[in-house]
Amino acid sequence: MRHRKEPPGDKNIIGTRVIAIRKVKRMKQKDFLARLQTFGLDISPTSLSRLEGQYRLVQDYEVVAIAKALDVSVGELLGESE
Repeated sequence: MRHRKEPPGDKNIIGTRVIAIRKVKRMKQKDFLARLQTFGLDISPTSLSRLEGQYRLVQDYEVVAIAKALDVSVGELLGESE
């Protein structure tokens, strides 16, 4: 896995949380993408990388699918409860 050279972007607030939760659950991006598909969200590896790097806007339905795929609440994903 390559590390980011640039600082995080400012297009969303969930990117860094997605990475942190995914790593705590020991889930690789490839496995996470497969889980997202089971919840009806089909995005490319590049798109996920941009989302995690906060360089991509996130739609509301995507937030719901991401939370389900990570088995966390939407509130937790948004930083309401930690």
